[in-house]
Amino acid sequence: MYQITYKDIASQEYEHATRWYFEKSEATAERFVKAINEKLNNISSNPWQYKCIFKKFHEVSIGKFPYNIVYFIDNANSRIVVVAIYHHKRNPKKKYQR
Repeated sequence: MYQITYKDIASQEYEHATRWYFEKSEATAERFVKAINEKLNNISSNPWQYKCIFKKFHEVSIGKFPYNIVYFIDNANSRIVVVAIYHHKRNPKKKYQR
């Protein structure tokens, strides 16, 4: 299994989204966190299962939530680096500029 690490900006995006959902509904925030964790567990187990979208970046949708996890695989250190928890309505070109 690969270790999951976050770029600072990805951590901030995740915290912001979780806070936003929590303000709307604690139950929805909990479902969001669970959905993110499930995807990260899948990525950690088999990082190559999701398509390489742009250069070295892989991307996976969070199902019922309008977010994608954008990551790259650092094979040398057996880790996944999450570079974005990216909302679908944001400019898609910016998610790879990290």
